[in-house]
Amino acid sequence: MHHDPDCLFCKIVEGRIPSSKVYEDDQVFAFHDIHPWAPVHFLLIPKEHIASMASVAPDHGPLLAHMMLLAPRLAMEQGCNPYPEGGYRIVVNTGTEGGQEIHHLHMHVIGGPRPWLKG
Repeated sequence: MHHDPDCLFCKIVEGRIPSSKVYEDDQVFAFHDIHPWAPVHFLLIPKEHIASMASVAPDHGPLLAHMMLLAPRLAMEQGCNPYPEGGYRIVVNTGTEGGQEIHHLHMHVIGGPRPWLKG
């Protein structure tokens, strides 16, 4: 599994930088955002260093499916209210112009009662 020794999120996955863990398995790591926009705001990242959605390849399909299927479960466990009145937002920023600040693929899962700080 590829890691970037200079990547902030790779360092979090490796335990070299502390985080408030939400979930972990052999493929992904989820942790609370340090500047949350909403009552529920966590990041879901692959353990493998993938720079962005622009860098995914067909063999990443099962990983992306795993992340998309896991996000709703974790959103509910973290306090999002059920659909349809409740809900959450899944955001994947790609590239500098797309608002990506850390160049390691990550999903923001954001939800909970409104109003939110952003979004």
